[in-house]
Amino acid sequence: MSDTNERIAKIVNEHDVVLFMKGTPLFPQCGFSSRAVAILEHCGVDFDSVDVLQDSEIRQGIKAFSDWPTIPQLYVKGEFVGGSDIMMEMYEAGELKQLLEEKQVTKAN
Repeated sequence: MSDTNERIAKIVNEHDVVLFMKGTPLFPQCGFSSRAVAILEHCGVDFDSVDVLQDSEIRQGIKAFSDWPTIPQLYVKGEFVGGSDIMMEMYEAGELKQLLEEKQVTKAN
């Protein structure tokens, strides 16, 4: 496993919910990342984020790690969920909230 894959695996496994995104939750740098943050905030869960614009190795490596070509990417309890379109579909169907509850993700304060 490459150093980048090890770094990504460590991030994914250390946090219940992690969003690899462009920018930060306060200052998303693309519409898809902004939508992903809004969805997680609507779900009311604590989440960590990684700004892929700050690290080109992570930016490229996350695509290979998940075998998913786009960013943002959501991981819940170490499991890849999908990008913003999948998050939106799951949110609208109630599946994302259900997944977060099943995985016993910590609610935001």
